[in-house]
Amino acid sequence: MPMNLVHRRLCSSDRWARAVRDQLLPWALEDARLGPDTLEIGPGYGATTSALLRRTERLTAVESDPSYTVRLRLLFGDRVDVVHGDGADLPLDDGRFDSVVCFTMLHHVPSVAAQDRLFAEAHRVLRPGGLFTGCDALSSWGFRAIHLGDTCVPVPPETLEARLRMAGFEKCSVTVGEGSFRFAAHRAAA
Repeated sequence: MPMNLVHRRLCSSDRWARAVRDQLLPWALEDARLGPDTLEIGPGYGATTSALLRRTERLTAVESDPSYTVRLRLLFGDRVDVVHGDGADLPLDDGRFDSVVCFTMLHHVPSVAAQDRLFAEAHRVLRPGGLFTGCDALSSWGFRAIHLGDTCVPVPPETLEARLRMAGFEKCSVTVGEGSFRFAAHRAAA
């Protein structure tokens, strides 16, 4: 799932890291209780990972790009368990995590079917009562321009709740904000 040069520079910038820390994650996780063991799918350059370290005791990150995986391991050392893998086919045990999160990466999953497999995998690796939450950008002309030459399959927020329910989640919510949407869904309690 390659990113063009402009997109790579934006996502690796200090400006983006500050925006993630100060605006994006506080909004996306406004009422979320992650619990002690969290999985992040698709951390990319690690801006969201860095901000998540303050919100959970144990953090595992699954990254599909091998070069980003190496970079994340060097950046976080033993503070984050970085795993090379595909969010639509997670190399992790069933029922392992209290929460699964993903931020501004769903549109990089190459098809609607692969996105739906990612939702099902998030459900599979959650403990009963666990939370799947995150956010992504709304499709717009500017959003599309930044993604020229990238994999870009925007998730229409009006379809997301039904897709999450199809993956087995309950208590699903989707909130549209300024240029993005956030979501939360729960695996049924035991």
